[in-house]
Amino acid sequence: MSIYLFQVASQKSEWLSARQTAVASNVANANTPGYRALDVQPFSIVLDNSPLTMAATNPGDIAPAVSPMDSLRQVETDPSEETLSGNTVNLEQQMINLGDVTRDFSMTANIRRAFHQLILSALK
Repeated sequence: MSIYLFQVASQKSEWLSARQTAVASNVANANTPGYRALDVQPFSIVLDNSPLTMAATNPGDIAPAVSPMDSLRQVETDPSEETLSGNTVNLEQQMINLGDVTRDFSMTANIRRAFHQLILSALK
């Protein structure tokens, strides 16, 4: 029996990993001339675009998931925030994004843990 909540939690964790990678790349290139800040699409868009799979009789029937890293996009910034070198990384915004990733990952892990405990209680 497949439980959809675990699949969504796994997909959210992959998305958070991709977002953390994008934030780390932005911070690492904060002083690189011409570098454009990157971010991933919001999780709601990734979730809307992911196919819901029905029960399959053969594991080969399920298509591989699309990687959240495929949805990288440039961050839209105010032209006045661009540095003279053409860099668009705002370190303060990147630290806020990193805090969001940390908070969302903790919440996802706690929901997964609580749901797992609920299933174990139901089985007892």
